[in-house]
Amino acid sequence: MPALNLTGDEQADHLLSEDPFALLIGMLLDQQIAMEVAFLGPARLAERLEGELTPETVATTDPEVLEELFRTTPAIHRYPGSMAKRVQALAAHLVEHHGGDAAQVWEGATDGRDLLRRLKALPGYGDQKARIFLALLGKQRGVQPPGWEEAAGEYAEPGYRSIADVVDEETLQRVRESKQAAKAAARASTGNDG
Repeated sequence: MPALNLTGDEQADHLLSEDPFALLIGMLLDQQIAMEVAFLGPARLAERLEGELTPETVATTDPEVLEELFRTTPAIHRYPGSMAKRVQALAAHLVEHHGGDAAQVWEGATDGRDLLRRLKALPGYGDQKARIFLALLGKQRGVQPPGWEEAAGEYAEPGYRSIADVVDEETLQRVRESKQAAKAAARASTGNDG
């Protein structure tokens, strides 16, 4: 399976390609910051945890210590406190419901609807984030249970809508431009241009 190329950082992309938990964390962090910075987060966290980036380790880390790891420069997210809590909740969910095996979230899915339901059950994953992640799994990780495209909706379609469509620097730029155009169109339709 081809390696992911979401961040432009070889080590970070290798971790995302090899570690399902890291990939789930990257998607969780993908809000209110640049996509590639969000997906760099797992590598930074892994380094600060001295390579122990597992659901068990993150779930059992003292919350204040974890928050400090998120705050350490360069900060993992612009909202380190709330995102540390969300990542810890995600880790705890994976331990409790999937035996600490992040890949079990998709490997056990019977079809696209089941996979979407499983993703939406993850702390911090709303409907849109779950659909984008499902599209990322389908387009770039070969996870294609029956009906996955229907479950992912527009994110499964060809184009440059989300991180699921990023395979290099050029596609990253195209996705960014597409998102900016969509935001501008949304502002224009509501009459709010500022």
